[in-house]
Amino acid sequence: MRSVRTRFSTDAGPTAVTLSRASLAGLLVVFGAARLLGETVSLRTQAAVYLVGMVALNLPHGGYEHFANLRRRAQRFRGRYVAGYLCLAAAFLGLFLVAPVVGLALAVGVAVLKGGGGDLYVLEATTGTGHLRTRGQRLLAVVARGGAVMAVPIVAFPATFHTFSSLMVGMVDPGGLAGVAAQFDVTRPLIAGVYGAAVLTHVGVGYRRRPGTGAWAADAAETALLVAYFAVVPVVVAVGLYFPLWYSARQVARELAVDDPVEEGPDLLGGDGVSTGAVALRAWGVLVAGALATAAVAVAFWLLVPNPLPGGSLRFGGVAFWSVFISVIALPHVVVGSVLDRGRGIWHVP
Repeated sequence: MRSVRTRFSTDAGPTAVTLSRASLAGLLVVFGAARLLGETVSLRTQAAVYLVGMVALNLPHGGYEHFANLRRRAQRFRGRYVAGYLCLAAAFLGLFLVAPVVGLALAVGVAVLKGGGGDLYVLEATTGTGHLRTRGQRLLAVVARGGAVMAVPIVAFPATFHTFSSLMVGMVDPGGLAGVAAQFDVTRPLIAGVYGAAVLTHVGVGYRRRPGTGAWAADAAETALLVAYFAVVPVVVAVGLYFPLWYSARQVARELAVDDPVEEGPDLLGGDGVSTGAVALRAWGVLVAGALATAAVAVAFWLLVPNPLPGGSLRFGGVAFWSVFISVIALPHVVVGSVLDRGRGIWHVP
């Protein structure tokens, strides 16, 4: 079993965890009350919230995760890392252009892996994972926590989920989701049953193996919060705010808990002895380079996709475009940034 760190280097760590919980709980209460009062949020408003959350709030943190991972790594490793990232992004883009339905399924899987995988390492660094004693339990934790992001909205908001899934596939093949949608009456309850069983097994086995440290209680409560959040908050808003308010905030908490700099190569910011102005200038240069690289991938995606803004609406089309684009860069984010980077990785916990 992996070692667990539960001490934070500053008070900001537990504050970030608390804020992530409070943010989702607050949204759950607000939207739950709205549903009880018969109030609804238009899809146009949901789309605007999604774009603000995913573009303005969450994207910068994704770039920071890579920067923090590569900051003190060997130069040769950095080159392989960037090359692997671009190759995998290009492969995903090619798959989506050739088989958009398969690409959509992969995008859903990426969201689950990013949410669940990232959360697993946050637990490991903060509240602990003493109740997760086997690899199978760890995988169940990934499915239970990450699966809430996609499985629960499919069951709770089928019409909205189908609408935006159709738009995403329609970027390449308008009407291409029709064949799969015809089987939705079968797949929806199947997804509900499999996901429900995964959650119950994760919580139940964890309870039996709990070490008495409070780790299981925190995990179970957060899992329940995630399920309730995605079951009540409209799916477009829920996904758009989940990543900045939950995923990003908790990764900040993980990094503060770990506080374990490793010197494998020259510091991208210059290291000790460099003036504050030089560090700021280097940080600005790294930020600009990352922004330009991301923009280049977005432009290439825009030019290659036959219909980058499907549906005749800037907001709806923007949600569809960004959802696929973010998946194109999120797949290597998870695979290259974590799975293949066994030395450290974006979710590093020593």
